[in-house]
Amino acid sequence: MPERNIEHGKFGATGIKGVEAAARQLDQLAGGITTPVDQKRGLNARLNYLMRSARSKQAAQQAGLPSERTVKAWREGKRKPSKASLRKVEQAYQTVRRQNVARSMKARLNRDGRGTRVEMHPQNQSQVDRRFQRHTPFRTLNVRDWGGLVDAWADNDRGRMEQEWESIIVDLGSDWGQYQYVSNVGFAA
Repeated sequence: MPERNIEHGKFGATGIKGVEAAARQLDQLAGGITTPVDQKRGLNARLNYLMRSARSKQAAQQAGLPSERTVKAWREGKRKPSKASLRKVEQAYQTVRRQNVARSMKARLNRDGRGTRVEMHPQNQSQVDRRFQRHTPFRTLNVRDWGGLVDAWADNDRGRMEQEWESIIVDLGSDWGQYQYVSNVGFAA
């Protein structure tokens, strides 16, 4: 595995792991509440989403949401959530949201077997000395099976996501290791 053999950024290259860029793109495609959780409107919207059904409540409590009594006190204005509690609400919301949209996300990306084109932009090498730069072109790849990656994303399992992402980029051929770190990943979805 290339990431175990190289020291990313040693010569000044900047970028993020490709799997992290893919996770960000999946989060963006999933949509959701845009008002920040530290504003009353954003907090109430997330709590409404999390308390909508028994399944959502259970998933939210497993993700770290405080008890219903505490949530009720927040809604009524009797208590104000701490920053740590707001982070837990956001984490619970993201977890439940991912689980709820995973099935439709797979259908959207798989497109009845036609797949979705993925664009990979190489890492930024502008700060690397010319003699250490390597030519890494912009690449595209059509991914037909998104099941494993989306399931790992929905479960927030970074280890499994890395394995799934690696199995996708191996299709780039012998230079797939150059795309372990990228500046951006985009989906044509």
